[in-house]
Amino acid sequence: MAKKSAIEKNKSRIRKVEKFAEKRKGLKEIIMNKKTSSEDRFQAVIKLASLPKNGCAVRVRNRCELSGRPRGFYRRVKLSRIALRDLAASGQIPGMIKASW
Repeated sequence: MAKKSAIEKNKSRIRKVEKFAEKRKGLKEIIMNKKTSSEDRFQAVIKLASLPKNGCAVRVRNRCELSGRPRGFYRRVKLSRIALRDLAASGQIPGMIKASW
């Protein structure tokens, strides 16, 4: 089980990403558009830099829904490899059978 503080920190990052997604997207469009003036582009870069770091989607860590484990994560089922194996062995995941483990 992961530390509660790490799980909560990641949840707050997810909330910040959702909150600032539109603003970041708009500023990035201004920056990437070659037709905008260099002054406007520079202002957009400054505004983007002033937004919180944790509002960037790259800083969100995929974690297991059951244990909070950050490594060995399967995106399709949102579980770590260990939790997935435990659920599959107990027969709680439909369609998943034991192959050779």
